[in-house]
Amino acid sequence: MESKFLRGIAIGIVLAIALSLTSGATHAAHHLDLMQQPPTSPAQAAPGAAEPSAPETAQKKITAYTLPPDLYRKAHNLGTIAFWGQLVAAFYAMFALWLLLRWKTAAKIRGWAEKASSKRFVQALIFAPLFFLAFDVLCMPTGIFQQWVLRKFGLSIQGWGSWLWDWTKGEIIIYICAVILVWVLYAVIRKSPRRWWFYFWAVAVPLGIFYFFLTPWLINPLFFKFEPLAQKDPPLTASLERMVQRAGEDIPPERMFWMGASEKYTALNAYVTGIGASKRMVVWDTTIRKMTTPQIVSVAGHEMGHYVLNHIWKGIAFFSALAFIFFYLVFRSIGWVLERKGAGWGIRGVDDWASLPALLLLLLILFFVASPIANAFSRYIERQADQYGLEVTHGLTPDSGQVAAQAFQVLGEVDLADPDPSFADILLFEDHPVIPDRVRFALTYDPWAHGGQGEFVK
Repeated sequence: MESKFLRGIAIGIVLAIALSLTSGATHAAHHLDLMQQPPTSPAQAAPGAAEPSAPETAQKKITAYTLPPDLYRKAHNLGTIAFWGQLVAAFYAMFALWLLLRWKTAAKIRGWAEKASSKRFVQALIFAPLFFLAFDVLCMPTGIFQQWVLRKFGLSIQGWGSWLWDWTKGEIIIYICAVILVWVLYAVIRKSPRRWWFYFWAVAVPLGIFYFFLTPWLINPLFFKFEPLAQKDPPLTASLERMVQRAGEDIPPERMFWMGASEKYTALNAYVTGIGASKRMVVWDTTIRKMTTPQIVSVAGHEMGHYVLNHIWKGIAFFSALAFIFFYLVFRSIGWVLERKGAGWGIRGVDDWASLPALLLLLLILFFVASPIANAFSRYIERQADQYGLEVTHGLTPDSGQVAAQAFQVLGEVDLADPDPSFADILLFEDHPVIPDRVRFALTYDPWAHGGQGEFVK
């Protein structure tokens, strides 16, 4: 039930592949997925926030995902706003890149960088941060709108000062990554004009994996407070440890963390993140407040499935393959684009720093066009993780299917999950099965009823 599991895997790869596009286009578009934001305490929730009583909601018998009429309208309205918000944000990011090309912004920044130094790395130090700052400021209205909607619907209580500080910290991370990646990109373009797309892809993928490896240690703590779960909730830690042992994984209590997201948000989440030495399990504080221990174990079982079923490496392989295709298509098309428009945009050639927005625009278009394929892949492995969660908790938790359905119901009520999303929304933006389908699956998946066994957990 991690908010954006595949994006969590691919964020580093896409960050590298798309040259930090997560800051503007991807950041604005994906964060407008309003169903997937972090948590907050009931006492701090904004007026109008969905605040079902934890014991009543968490323990009632579930037969299907249902909402009372007023909450149904609210969730459906939010889902509609989220869909159009993401769509507008994606096209607005493309429009922003086109404006930067038309205004010759990149060419002007290139000129400043070349006047400052003849050394290529110094030029990258000047060009990359200034260009992405211009792009991100231009895309800022979509981020502001997203935060306004989250506050309006009670899913965020984060003040505007705190929000701006988080945006600034994100920008600093983007600039550091962008300097390295932009410098590498144009170095390989100059070194090999015909194979640069392959060489940069070969460098970007391991850099993306390294970014994902470092995220739990260096990135996440910049935005939220983490404390050992054993200190915050010893009984929950013990329950999670039993589930982890049954899964055959190695996540000791010292790698289980409580995350204080309630200072900013009201939604629920728990997730497993990192790889190798950075692997850890995280439970958000509002999840502990809103769900019972068996339900949290069910959620964690889903997340554990991603590791046991090798979804991380499968996700890396999938997005790396997409990036390989996209880079080749960009290589085949960028020459044609610059031949017709390059002079008007002040771009001297593909090896010119100023060609960056043209490269990014082509990549962004390709990523958007391929989003139905990427989301279908994501929904497939999320369904597998749901199944694994049911299997690994079977026998540990009485009536594990009902417990999982209760967890999804609580998640839907608190996060205002749309009970009836449109086909276009599912196709373009939904990377998890919708909540009604997840509840239905939890209630009907029962291979043990007829003497069978689970597919993943025997």
